[in-house]
Amino acid sequence: MTLAFAVVAGTAPPAAAAAPPEPVRITRFLGEQRIPYKETFAGTTVGGLSGFDRDPRTGVWYFVSDDRWRYGPARFYTGRLAFDRVTGGFTGVRLTGVTTLTRPDGTPYPGYGKPGSADPESIRVDRWSGRLLWGDEGDRPDRSNPDIPVSHSTVRETNLGGRETGALPLPSNLRFTTTESGPRRNFGFEGVAVTERSVTAITEGPRFEDGPVPTADDGSVTRLTVWDRRGRVRAQYAYPLDALAAPPSPPTGLTDSGVSELLAIDDHRYLALERSWIQGVGYRVKLYEIDVRDASDVRNRDSLTRYRTYRPVSKRLVRDLGAFRPPVQNLEGMSWGPRLASGECTLVIGSDDNFSEDEVTQLMAFGVTGCR
Repeated sequence: MTLAFAVVAGTAPPAAAAAPPEPVRITRFLGEQRIPYKETFAGTTVGGLSGFDRDPRTGVWYFVSDDRWRYGPARFYTGRLAFDRVTGGFTGVRLTGVTTLTRPDGTPYPGYGKPGSADPESIRVDRWSGRLLWGDEGDRPDRSNPDIPVSHSTVRETNLGGRETGALPLPSNLRFTTTESGPRRNFGFEGVAVTERSVTAITEGPRFEDGPVPTADDGSVTRLTVWDRRGRVRAQYAYPLDALAAPPSPPTGLTDSGVSELLAIDDHRYLALERSWIQGVGYRVKLYEIDVRDASDVRNRDSLTRYRTYRPVSKRLVRDLGAFRPPVQNLEGMSWGPRLASGECTLVIGSDDNFSEDEVTQLMAFGVTGCR
């Protein structure tokens, strides 16, 4: 089933008439709230909140859990975040509902390691269609997990009752395989962004053909895909990933690095969270503003290492998030909140606790200028 969007009429103003956009800047820290470890709500265990978004029409927040039958089916929660519109203080978080994500036939997605399983990593309110969009990272076999069946990474549409109503067509170069080609395991769609003219998703890390994963010596590259409102691929861009902030300890230790969320500023600029976990070091996260306007369309390039004659998206560091409430957590969610009386936007960034007692479900709020 192909995802069909509401088509938005209107003509953009001529580029020459548009003023240069103001860069996004964090002006102040507004506060932090936490959801207790393994808090229960409506018969569910709260955790694994890997993405969230706010409906500006209602003020309702949507939080998606990547639980795959460890404690229950894939699901999303609704809730409210409390802000003092005058002072900007972030004063509370309250869950109000929970909804199971289901397939088109109304049944829950199967659990981890089963055909057709789903791994929700991002959720967006599409206020132009009245539906929700969510990024499914999918799954595939690798050398350590040879028996995992292929479940393709997808951007799915669901109604507010949780039932899938469509999906974006997946570019052939982002289809999972059973060989060392295409996207790596755990490197499917991790971030999703939506505007009135497009939907954009980014894979967490590099495809096999696009080079090795980041190390302390070298960065890498991943792909950002843009669809128009009719569900057609409009372009695909290369996103340069940073080198690791430090080598693992021991030197043969594990690492996991890539883009964990994407948030639209306008139709060509986005905020991107780059998050790394490094054994013996912990998490490192940076917030970037990226711009796709001068980037090359690489959708027809099978490899981004064989020929380097392309322009990646531009990146500008907004803030190293390690300075706020250290140690930095597994930051995976990001959304715009309400506008304050000062004119600042609020930006909320949150963590997925992986249902681990050693991590936390944390929501941090910031005052921001240069937002839409």
